[in-house]
Amino acid sequence: MEIGSRTGPLSIWVVSDGRAGMENQALGLAEAVQRLFPSGITVKRIRWRKAFDKWPSALKAAWMLDPSSDTVTPAPGQACPDLWIATGRATLPLSATVRYRSGGKTLVVQTQDPRWRNAAYDLIVAPAHDRVVGPNVLSITGSPHRVTPERLAEGAAAFADPLAALPRPRVAALIGGRSKAFDLTATHAAELADQIARAVEAAGGSLMLTFSRRTPEAAKAAMTARLSHLPGMIWDGEGPNPYFALLKFADHILVTEDSANMAAEAASTGAPVHILPMIPLKPAGKFERLHADLRERGAARPFNGSLDAWTYAPLNETDGAAHAVLERLAVR
Repeated sequence: MEIGSRTGPLSIWVVSDGRAGMENQALGLAEAVQRLFPSGITVKRIRWRKAFDKWPSALKAAWMLDPSSDTVTPAPGQACPDLWIATGRATLPLSATVRYRSGGKTLVVQTQDPRWRNAAYDLIVAPAHDRVVGPNVLSITGSPHRVTPERLAEGAAAFADPLAALPRPRVAALIGGRSKAFDLTATHAAELADQIARAVEAAGGSLMLTFSRRTPEAAKAAMTARLSHLPGMIWDGEGPNPYFALLKFADHILVTEDSANMAAEAASTGAPVHILPMIPLKPAGKFERLHADLRERGAARPFNGSLDAWTYAPLNETDGAAHAVLERLAVR
């Protein structure tokens, strides 16, 4: 893709508070841009001093950042990046500042719903289930991510020995945990595990399971106790993360309903995505909207206790967003 008469590489800053779920959204979009146009990516991680962390974004200034933060606001006269991609509440005042200081030279992209000064960014790449509207908003199914065929193949190669020979269908289970909207108690985890075990045994397949950082220890123990007899692997969090390998080797993917990111990433593989129910703590409208979107795209269905198979075109929302970013750069 061309950007006017530009021949040199783009400079891209990826900015977040460093949490993997946040950083991967911005980094996934940056990497998608890099696949379309030569670019250099610099990852920036920031956090606010404890005294200022809860302050409203409108009152925050760069001098309030914790000393451990990377430098993200160039001084007057210093070069700004061509493209700034940020994710999360912590980055909002910095994004607005960089856009102002660069005099329009830096294209500022914010992922997720900022919920603060939405006009302060050149482009907002927001999940459609958040219902963000505006002339600078691009709505996509789910959020940008780093799952690509190349990365899946690389992950699969690293875990070929333990996974390639597993009996099929190979079932990946991506288990989340407690959040503002959902809970995963030990009792509910045990019930889910029993349903999963019956489905895998009935199909004569195998299980590849990973927990998230939010999975309660009691839920982990309950599921591990009920599923460890199945052929496959349950990742205990030690050693290299097999996440990409699990997505690549899976014939079916089970995802708890609390994670929008995992559901969208699973839907980029082309494997049937089965949504596992959790205990609701409050109305989960945005998750229901995401799952409805995935159903309409043919990617996901509620888990019904069996491993029904179907096909669909893998979602490729991140690359679509990258094209939109470069189109914005091209007309500047």
